[in-house]
Amino acid sequence: MQKLNFCPKCGEKTLLWDGEKKWSCSNCDYVLYHNVAGAVAVIVSHKDEILFTRRNQEPKKGKLDLAGGFVDPKESAEETCVRELFEEMKIKVNISELKYLGSLPNVYHYKNIAYNTLDLFFRYEVSEKFDVKLEESEISEVIWLKKTDLDLNEIAFDSQRAFLDNYFFTA
Repeated sequence: MQKLNFCPKCGEKTLLWDGEKKWSCSNCDYVLYHNVAGAVAVIVSHKDEILFTRRNQEPKKGKLDLAGGFVDPKESAEETCVRELFEEMKIKVNISELKYLGSLPNVYHYKNIAYNTLDLFFRYEVSEKFDVKLEESEISEVIWLKKTDLDLNEIAFDSQRAFLDNYFFTA
């Protein structure tokens, strides 16, 4: 974040990063905030199993992940769940059957930028397992896992690991 030095308003090399959430220009008093981004993670479940994806790109390529992604402008978290499940696996979701479970902060490192996120967790229960049509640019495979088979160290992101540890192992 420190590499952003030039003020987008006055053009001077006077932009300073506060180390957490904003840049300020000492020349013209411009302030640029790097706010928290909204993201969703969907626990698609069937009985005592959860559907995981395996990441096919950085960050955390090869690690297990829950389906989901970043919230787009003018989109609700529930709409993001529906869009992401369809984009990643061609799953059509009934938005009214999504159940909000909770949220955790996270840091998403991408191309040398640390994005602070608020990850919103949802559950979507299915009556039977199904075949998935993968978006292979994002996902290399999908796996149904029981909690006895889940290694939390294989989970890509800290927020998901913490949430699953609480949700899956204490529920």
